[in-house]
Amino acid sequence: MDTPLLLKIEQAKVNYLGKFAFDSLNFSWEKGQHWAILGESSFHLSAFIETLLGTTAVIQGKLTRPFAEEYHKAQQALGAVHSYRDLIASVSQHYPIRNKANQQNFYYQQRFNSLDLQETVSVLEYLKAHLGAQDGPWDIEQVTSLLRLEHLLSSSILELSNGETRRLALALGLLRQPRLFLMDQPLTGLDVESRATFGDFLAELISKGVHVLLTTSSGEIPKQLTHIARIEGEGTLSSWSRTTYPHFPQAPLTIPWNLAQLQALLPQEKTFPETLVELNAVCISYGSKTILKDITWKIRAGERWRLSGKNGSGKSTLISLLIGENPQAYSQDFSLFGRKRGSGESIWELKKPIGFVAPELSRFFPRNQTLLKVILSGLMDTMGLFKKPTAAQESLAMEWIRVFRLEAYQGDYFHQLPLEVKRWALLTRALIKKPSLLILDEASQGLDEKQRIVFRDTLQWILEHCELTVIYVSHYEEDLPPAVNKLFELP
Repeated sequence: MDTPLLLKIEQAKVNYLGKFAFDSLNFSWEKGQHWAILGESSFHLSAFIETLLGTTAVIQGKLTRPFAEEYHKAQQALGAVHSYRDLIASVSQHYPIRNKANQQNFYYQQRFNSLDLQETVSVLEYLKAHLGAQDGPWDIEQVTSLLRLEHLLSSSILELSNGETRRLALALGLLRQPRLFLMDQPLTGLDVESRATFGDFLAELISKGVHVLLTTSSGEIPKQLTHIARIEGEGTLSSWSRTTYPHFPQAPLTIPWNLAQLQALLPQEKTFPETLVELNAVCISYGSKTILKDITWKIRAGERWRLSGKNGSGKSTLISLLIGENPQAYSQDFSLFGRKRGSGESIWELKKPIGFVAPELSRFFPRNQTLLKVILSGLMDTMGLFKKPTAAQESLAMEWIRVFRLEAYQGDYFHQLPLEVKRWALLTRALIKKPSLLILDEASQGLDEKQRIVFRDTLQWILEHCELTVIYVSHYEEDLPPAVNKLFELP
């Protein structure tokens, strides 16, 4: 008789990323259950997913996987042997992309360089390369239809937007023919339309016998999920069936920073012209593919804009023009800070008054960069620190680190930091230079509910206390500070 138990964790003490995660973790997953995992810490949520995968250090307690043992017995009778990892697919917050030489040596600007796009495989080639060895219900035609990737099959994977890349990662997971599918914040980066159809995606998985578990927020629990677990701040886990979940009220939050110290570090003088950005009929194409067409937009000093549009509409391409990362900028009619692009300004002059925050930046810092070095690199406008900073610069960085309470991480390698620490570090990196224009591209992506509120309220406080001009990209209305009160939507 088949066991109803898929997986069980008993009294587990767990370390993740070299830090303590759980002291006494207990969790049971039975057949027919599909889980939403909630929590106040993205570190603990990710640690939980990685524990199920077997990639954390379980230094005490027990983790058993009856679903794999049962499957292995059947496979051994047929002369086949698979590890439990062959039966699990996972989608994390990080999805590495490699070029045709199977190297992950990309740089941030590469996505906007038409010549470099030739160095990466197409979406179709990438999917073919990741076909699983096991038999199962999923093929390329099915997964591309289910995840609306058909129109992207001939595109370079480097061309994909953040949301499109997330959908590609989900497709790759299905091609593994998994018995269990684990997803860490799968809705982040998806536009409204993609989030609305995510339930259909889950329903199709479940109908094919896949058991799903995902981390999410309390406001985005798909109806297809049958059970809910909540990880508290200290790493303990409680669970309920969906019908008995008590829906914890959100306690009022206060900004936890030293606001007087923060205000002293913010830009106070108006040193910018009346119009910061002026685009006139801007068009960007790669080969026969048009990304932006006839974009006209004027941003005056002190204005706060939301830049909106579906996944793939060209938001990141437009931002790449403004921050000097797109080589097609010189053929376009637009001005920054009162100077027409291509009038002799250096790239460093262009970048100096602009602060930029995007989660994907985290992938491009060299692995030897500490949190302190990443923050200091904001003063140099480089992807990492490559020259010795002055004593004054180091002192300034430490002031910012104390404001956002990052002292415990200052010497840690950036790529090993918890996701929420990376988000605050990237904001600090953008603000340390006292910019006139702050561009935030899904800046709080992947944070848990509490941290997203604190991030939004912190930005609101900053905008109330200095003259920053802002462009904010977000697919979530609730992430926008009230001060961001203008809208520019791409078709």
